[in-house]
Amino acid sequence: MKYLVAIIAVFVLILTACTNPESSSEAAPTSSEKDTTRHVAAAAKQYKKGDLVPTEEVCMVNDAFMEKKQLLVKYEGKAYYGCCEMCKERIPKEAAVRMAIDPLTGNKVDKAMAAIAITGDQGEVSYFESEENYRKYLENITNK
Repeated sequence: MKYLVAIIAVFVLILTACTNPESSSEAAPTSSEKDTTRHVAAAAKQYKKGDLVPTEEVCMVNDAFMEKKQLLVKYEGKAYYGCCEMCKERIPKEAAVRMAIDPLTGNKVDKAMAAIAITGDQGEVSYFESEENYRKYLENITNK
């Protein structure tokens, strides 16, 4: 029981640190992000469970859709995103944070290269090797 309480306390501490609005700042926009039409369309979109989401709005450490642009972390020429300074530090140091398992195939997928969709009721995301895998996954879960 003591261990369970300790685990929950650590989880709450991490979650609180990663969702503190004062610890998050906007990443510098890339040239493709300067397309205001894209931003207006993205801002008007309300994402829900089952939707593909913009990579830059996902905390890849917490595997959560955050509904706003996250901190950019470049590592080995790829773009990863985190919600706070702690996440920003972990991404280059921990390979496990940069990788996920495609729920359709069971294959490892680099989060920076993945199609990302909301799959949980609280904004939890899953990473897919391709948009095609994501679509097949959706078919499988809706046909059950």
